[in-house]
Amino acid sequence: MEFIVGTSLALFVCGAASMLGMDRDRVFYPTVLIVIASYYVLFAVIDGSGRVLLSELAISAAFTGVAVAGFKRSLWLAVAALAGHGVLDFFHPLLVHNAGVPQRWPGFCLAFDLTAAVLVGCVLAFRAGGTAQRSTLGAQ
Repeated sequence: MEFIVGTSLALFVCGAASMLGMDRDRVFYPTVLIVIASYYVLFAVIDGSGRVLLSELAISAAFTGVAVAGFKRSLWLAVAALAGHGVLDFFHPLLVHNAGVPQRWPGFCLAFDLTAAVLVGCVLAFRAGGTAQRSTLGAQ
């Protein structure tokens, strides 16, 4: 069920953002990535362990760094990081024992992240042929 919901939500969020033009600014998907990466920090606060919190902060900081690089240099970095975060979701329970993570979260987030990465990649590829300005999603 979590895979269906994660995929459906990513289709809705990314599809609606694209259709409404909300993603035309380069900052949209890097911001989405930062928010996605921050959820595990929230779960670490719920867990209550300082060690878990530090681990989750380090992971979140790495994805935030890639999101910023994606914003500054190439949105393809944000696409790669979204996919990478989906892969991390699969391995996360093996890497960090964060008791605050809901049981179905890794599957939901994996589905959302990978679906979003594919959709954003398609949007970038589709818009790459246009004459976009630096402020738009298609600009690299």
